Amino acid sequence: MKEIKFAENLKNLRITRGLTQKELAKLLTVDQRTVSAWEKKICEPDFNTLAKISEIFNENIDELLT
Repeated sequence: MKEIKFAENLKNLRITRGLTQKELAKLLTVDQRTVSAWEKKICEPDFNTLAKISEIFNENIDELLT
């Protein structure tokens, strides 16, 4: 079974695109603490939010998760 690497992928994409956690949170209409929790593997976004993240970064969902 493949390990889900969402937290690392999200952080790498965010930094590569020059976004702060706060800026990404605003784009997703969530709190900055939520983005931080995702990156720290405390929790994961729901499917609708995951779809928004994939749109923002122009990545498919499978790529975000692996």
